[in-house]
Amino acid sequence: MAHYALLDENNIVTEVITGKDEDDLDTLPEGFSSWEDYYGNFRNMTCKRTSYNTIANAHTLDGVAFRGNFAGIGYNYDETNDIFLPPKPFDSWVLDLDIANYVAPVPYPEDGLGYEWNEVTMSWDLIEDV
Repeated sequence: MAHYALLDENNIVTEVITGKDEDDLDTLPEGFSSWEDYYGNFRNMTCKRTSYNTIANAHTLDGVAFRGNFAGIGYNYDETNDIFLPPKPFDSWVLDLDIANYVAPVPYPEDGLGYEWNEVTMSWDLIEDV
């Protein structure tokens, strides 16, 4: 069993489906070179395989990370880096390819307290009611 992300014309994930294992080529219909091609053709969309066990560019079961993150609806497929990225939370945040995710321009405080990002002041605000 494998998972596949269907992409719109802007490389945004619109759906994630469960499908045939990518190595199961014996049952692949004639005329297709991969299950990505088959599912994409079926929906008339671009289709990319995604790994349920990949989060933040690491494999949860100590395997090999695949395409940065498990794709979710609204995620972006970055064709240049061949990774799925969650929606960018704030304009000021920057892409960290090592973790295939966006990070704040100021590191999160490591004092054990709860904070939320303030885009206006470009800083972390303490959450009083945690």
